[in-house]
Amino acid sequence: MTFKYNRALVGLLALSFGITACSADTPPPKPKETAAKSIALPSARADVVEDRFALLALTCVHQQYPNKISVVLNADQDVRSPKEMFPSFYGCFDWHSSVHGHWLLTRILNTDPDTPMREAILAKLEQSLSAENIAGEVEYFKTNGKGAFERPYGRAWLLQLVAELEESEEENFAEWRKNLRPLEDVIVSQTQDWLEKLAYPIHLGTHNQSAFAFGLMIDYARTVGNAEFENQLVQKTLEFHSSDTNCPISYEPSGEDFLSPCLMEADLMRRVMPQEDFSNWLSAFLPNIPEDGNTDWLKPGIVLDATDGKLVHLDGVNLSRAWSLEGIASDLPLDDPRRASLLGSAELHKEVGIKAVSDEHYSGSHWLGSFATYLTTRRGIAD
Repeated sequence: MTFKYNRALVGLLALSFGITACSADTPPPKPKETAAKSIALPSARADVVEDRFALLALTCVHQQYPNKISVVLNADQDVRSPKEMFPSFYGCFDWHSSVHGHWLLTRILNTDPDTPMREAILAKLEQSLSAENIAGEVEYFKTNGKGAFERPYGRAWLLQLVAELEESEEENFAEWRKNLRPLEDVIVSQTQDWLEKLAYPIHLGTHNQSAFAFGLMIDYARTVGNAEFENQLVQKTLEFHSSDTNCPISYEPSGEDFLSPCLMEADLMRRVMPQEDFSNWLSAFLPNIPEDGNTDWLKPGIVLDATDGKLVHLDGVNLSRAWSLEGIASDLPLDDPRRASLLGSAELHKEVGIKAVSDEHYSGSHWLGSFATYLTTRRGIAD
């Protein structure tokens, strides 16, 4: 058998395995300079932690390399650069991180319209969310064999980005929300087809987990008024989880988790059950939540090597645990004796998680800011 050497294919495979084509003395390739990138980034305000998170996303949303491409190749012509495949969401190491990096920037403007990052954020979003760029994204999602791409994690974040644009009163956001509609429609349609065939929940602590995605998707469906999609998600959630009991939270986290299977399921269920029903369900599902304010029942995850892209997931599990715990507590009666322990544990995980968010290592900086922003801005929790 004869094999041909295909330089592009070898290069793509190298990127997929985290291998760069640079020597130790050669800097990684930089994305093409654009007018949007000419805007100088302001300094973060010392008392506004979200400024730091915004700077992380502003730095990476148009940084093409290093890049992990999780794609199906059907032919030689499918071997293209990340930017060629994904004109909008090619930065921040992988597609889903790029998407929620854009969500982060949108969220910052919605929650802090006077942020010093405002002009830089608007420039970045304008560069990414053009109708032409989104059309390129749609083309990829419609290609044969791509139906499982970024399902469900990245797709859930894309719908959250749409929801954030939908809720905003920012003048520019209406146009970008309109531009995203074709991609939104494809993702919703493909997700609905998948839900009809999904026989079991996906209990993982990483991207494929179904509970996390369902929660974000339900929030999206309610925001845009898609009752059909919402009802499908709610019914599937109840089918999967209404009889669940004694979740083995003592087994968590596993070594590469960034989501808690037990807590994310509970955070999902509080979205679809009346308060009294949810309170009773939680008693059976997590029967050992303390009623005395104790926080020793759930210890934060430990990261021993922040340069390792898998091990650093545990910084994320601390952040997502914190927002799940706050979400669970938010749907319990104010006099529920479990709330003190839930909120105390949330604060402990939040403190550890926020400290870990920095620009020191790209393994964490390309995505942790989004998790931190979801937490500190209380996304997904009704006030």
